[in-house]
Amino acid sequence: MRILITGGAGFIGSHLTDCLIEEGHQVVAMDNLVTGDLNNVAHHRSNPQFEYIHHDVSNHIHVSGNLDWVLHFASPASPIDYLQLPIQTLKVGALGTHNALGLAKAKGAKFLLASTSEVYGDPLVHPQPEDYWGNVNLIGPRGVYDEAKRYAEAIAMAYHRVHNVDVRVVRIFNTYGPRNRVNDGRVVPTFINQALRNEPITVFGEGNQTRSFQYVADLVAGVRKLMDASYNRPVNIGNPREMTILEFAKLILQLTESQSPIIYNPLPEDDPKTRQPDITRAKAILSWEPKVAVEEGLSRTIDWYRSLGKKK
Repeated sequence: MRILITGGAGFIGSHLTDCLIEEGHQVVAMDNLVTGDLNNVAHHRSNPQFEYIHHDVSNHIHVSGNLDWVLHFASPASPIDYLQLPIQTLKVGALGTHNALGLAKAKGAKFLLASTSEVYGDPLVHPQPEDYWGNVNLIGPRGVYDEAKRYAEAIAMAYHRVHNVDVRVVRIFNTYGPRNRVNDGRVVPTFINQALRNEPITVFGEGNQTRSFQYVADLVAGVRKLMDASYNRPVNIGNPREMTILEFAKLILQLTESQSPIIYNPLPEDDPKTRQPDITRAKAILSWEPKVAVEEGLSRTIDWYRSLGKKK
């Protein structure tokens, strides 16, 4: 197959690129490098199965030749990014998704949208199943990302109903692993790098808010299974093991053998109190569930960040 991945030089997009090229497919990675990094795909640059196009998908997308799939992963995904780039985040969720869907329609390609657990906002249902409509403050600072993805899901389903585009929607829960930027701002790279530098671990609030963390290889496996499934409604892909942020900070300290103290900062506005996927649908339809234990995935990720430090 020939597959376009928007956001293909990003954290998740680059791992998906690896998977698809290893299977023998051709990958066109499109990225404007606002949050992506060419180093993530540098090992493919001389591979004839790989092509890179520097482009902002909020503008009209042109790709020569046939396409079997359009995988739309382009978007700032970290609060530190979408709080600094609120309008760009809304544009890539709205205009970017519209453009990517238009390309899929024109090419007769299937379309997969990378959505997010953030569509559930600060959830009032726990754990979160796909038929929960969410609790989002659309005018709050986080709303730019949440609403961009909710709109992206809506227009994807509209293209499916009106234009018969074969659509998949993956709702991604907190994912971590190698290539997640050091300064990404999300909890895993932040805690790991603070611990490796023996700096204070910054926990927001009292650390009682919960998250569920999945290793990137598990996510890629779930996305790949969703591509092969004939199912058009959203599917949660995440690790249902729920931890408080304080428990997670203590686990990072244990795995890094760090002497970092834990300090507490005020909670950001609209920070979700709980986040845990209900993966009943993924198990039933995809025969998928995460395989990498949090401790194992974190150990691999810590080793990767350590290797970055040694290169400097």
